[in-house]
Formats: sequence, C-alpha cells, structure tokens
Amino acid sequence: QSYCIRLQHDMYFLTSNSRLNEQVVDKIILQLNRVYPQILTNAEAEKFRNPKASLHTRLSDLLKHLHKSGERHCQEFYRALQINAEHLYNDLPSRKILKTTDPTVIDTDKEKCMLNDRGPVFFLSCFSAAAAFALFWYCCDSDTKVLGRARRILGFSPIIIGRHVRKICMLYLEDLSRN
Repeated sequence: QSYCIRLQHDMYFLTSNSRLNEQVVDKIILQLNRVYPQILTNAEAEKFRNPKASLHTRLSDLLKHLHKSGERHCQEFYRALQINAEHLYNDLPSRKILKTTDPTVIDTDKEKCMLNDRGPVFFLSCFSAAAAFALFWYCCDSDTKVLGRARRILGFSPIIIGRHVRKICMLYLEDLSRN
C-alpha cells in the first residue's frame, strides 16, 4: 500500500480519543520542519503548532496537508511517528493489515496445529496399512519359498497385526499355496 492510502486509513485512528498528546505532535511537526524542511516550511510548522487551535484541529489539518502533498511527505510522517511514538505506530490499523496480509510469513501456531492435529494413532494406523500392503505385495510372488517365509513371519506376529488379521492372512497364504 502507498503511504497516502495508509494515512487516509489511519487518519481517524490518529485523531480519535486523544491518542497523540501535544508534546508528541509538536515533536513530529518539528522533525518534519527541521530534519526535512522540504516537508513542512517554517510558516506551515508555525500554523500546525499554534496553541490557540485545539490539538484535534491542528492534527487533522496536518494530516490533510500531508495527504495532499504526496507520497514522500506521508512516508516521512510515518517515520517521524515511529521515532516519537513507537507504541502508537505499532497499533495503527494499516500496520495490522500489513502484518496479517504478508503471504511470506508462516504462522507457526497454525502450522503446528496443521501438522499435529491427527496424533500418533493416525500415524501408526497409516504405517500399519503400508506395512501390510508391502507384505501382501511381497507374498503375491508365485515363488513358493517366499510364501513359506511369509507364513513364518505371519505366524510369529500376533502382537504386530492382531490375531484376526493374522488368521485372514494365513488363510489367504494357504489358498495361494494350494493354487
């Protein structure tokens, strides 16, 4: 987003509820006048620092003036705001939008949830299914030596795959050996 658009979005936030006090506004105006004299001239700085006008009015006029002046003026205002009121700068609505819409940043809490939402039981069941598939593929070879080895492995594995599954596998192997 351009700084002018950001300033337009943040204008209400900055002028509402006396978020900026008089000292901070004066520091920002002085910084824009002294450090960057092309941003605010002496006459403009005096106008925006006039103690006869209310702070809300001066701040609104300053923000409107910067918005009309262009991109660089708005950028320097944000830089001055960051230097003089960093806590307020970090709470700006435009900053929150920039933080949440950055596609390159990975939300680690969300990533942890995405990786761990199924738990270890899901992993073990998938691993068991893959192991069973590999074992059946190994057993489907027509070589009888392979069937004998598979029968021995299945005979000694009631703990790994369960008794009911072992019985089904043994019946399947017996049918294969008869053919």
